[in-house]
Amino acid sequence: MCSEKSKEAGMDKQPSQAEISELIKDYGQITLCGNKFGYKIHLLNIIGEIEGHENLGNNAKTSKYEHILPQLVAVEENDEIDGLLVILNTVGGDVEAGLAIAEMIASISKPKVCLVLGGGHSIGVPLAVAGDKTFIVPSATMVIHPIRISGTVLGVKQNFEYIERMQERIIDFTVGHSKVSDTQLRNIMFNTSELTKDVGSMLVGAQAVDNGIIDSVGGINIALNCLFDLINSGKNSKITEYGFMDE
Repeated sequence: MCSEKSKEAGMDKQPSQAEISELIKDYGQITLCGNKFGYKIHLLNIIGEIEGHENLGNNAKTSKYEHILPQLVAVEENDEIDGLLVILNTVGGDVEAGLAIAEMIASISKPKVCLVLGGGHSIGVPLAVAGDKTFIVPSATMVIHPIRISGTVLGVKQNFEYIERMQERIIDFTVGHSKVSDTQLRNIMFNTSELTKDVGSMLVGAQAVDNGIIDSVGGINIALNCLFDLINSGKNSKITEYGFMDE
């Protein structure tokens, strides 16, 4: 393993276990470089609730966009980082914060793989499809439902139009980064016959693949090997202005 913290401190040696634990505790992120190819893989762990512009309670496990976005910029800018592995176990959260992270992941030029463990619910769906390749373990679930609004909602036409436009942003991103069609995603999202207290659907493992939202069923070994393949492919290709082009 190798950490950015040790580089900032001017150290070339491997970080101590205490430093590694601190990075994981503070940010849920670390750079891995002990694989057979010697590639440096940045691990991004998105867990709990995606925190927006307001702090959630102290007892809530959250992923904070002010931590994640700068780290993703650093991944893009750092020539020593070869690829990005995103691990998801999230209940969803703030729509704009989630979409911001998803757009950032999708726009990174380096190979990136997303793996859903446990759950990738609500705004976690765009996050799950943001990688070049996406995986889900057999027991993981994805709850796909329309936007929920908490707090005071003005009962005026303009407000409902705004909510609908936010919904379209989620649908457009998900459709644009997966194999699911617009019509199929809407049918899943607005299903009224499955969830007892909500509108939407719960997809388990292979169901997310069958519906074209996730590419394949697989765990960490398959996800990492896929990422290595993407990196190998890129290193053996011509680099163009907008990415890689096979020779």
